[in-house]
Amino acid sequence: MAKHVIIGAGSIGTNVARLLAERGESVRIVTRSGSGPEHPLVDRVAADASDPSRLTELSRGAEVIYHCANPPSYTVWERLLPPLQTAAITAAKANDAVLALTGSLYAYGPQPGGRMNEHTPMAATGHKGRLRRHMWEQALAGGIRTVEVRGSDYIGKDANGIYSLLIKSALQKGKAAWITGHLDMPHTFTFNGDMAQALITLASEEGAWGRPWHVPSAPAVTIRELARRYAAAAGRPPVKLIQIPRSVTRTAGLIVPIAREMAEMDYQWYAPFHMDATETAETFGLTATDLDTAVRNEVS
Repeated sequence: MAKHVIIGAGSIGTNVARLLAERGESVRIVTRSGSGPEHPLVDRVAADASDPSRLTELSRGAEVIYHCANPPSYTVWERLLPPLQTAAITAAKANDAVLALTGSLYAYGPQPGGRMNEHTPMAATGHKGRLRRHMWEQALAGGIRTVEVRGSDYIGKDANGIYSLLIKSALQKGKAAWITGHLDMPHTFTFNGDMAQALITLASEEGAWGRPWHVPSAPAVTIRELARRYAAAAGRPPVKLIQIPRSVTRTAGLIVPIAREMAEMDYQWYAPFHMDATETAETFGLTATDLDTAVRNEVS
């Protein structure tokens, strides 16, 4: 038995596992491949976490279940996320465990001035945002102790984000980076290590259960400024950024499924996008990692 069970070994699940193990806590991490960080206190199990019976069995004795799994492609969200959520709720209820959910800002949809705090209404009209809203409402109705921790786009080591997808290769090859989004709009980025710390902290706080919270994150910066900091951290000249016209990605979405899914969310990148986590920070004493520290963590 493990005190903590983690679903998913992406950058968030891996960070949660490492932080817990470094504190001397026993951890079980469940993935289809049996992947995860190597540590004497981390038990890596290959299993289908969307199987309620199997996940319930693997969660025996757990105090907290951390749902950190996120399919890599938008095109499979509707098929893969609901079974994972149902299994996680089932396992938490059967084992009287707290369910800590890795959330996002998608459920809010576009907001006036691009500003969101912990009490912003979930008003998304796109299907991915509606799915995220439904999943949180399902957890609240599940008769369990639960909390959802919401962050913005991730930066940090092994994060699946703007650096790994758009900037890294261009920076290493000395070529231009093609960017889908406005280069000079402020945008909040969340350090994946801060998300992991927030999940662990809020899962253990009874006062946090039953509502969503935001991860304290560094002040919003533009893509242009973030790219400059990545180049500085790597000791390389600034990479040239080329903004892909919004109409191009919208047109591509007519025939390319992943482009269509990305176009649904592109409002985040063509207007200011500010996540306010003031209440979370003041209530639980959490602070954001300095942006340059997070950037160096990802580049190193």
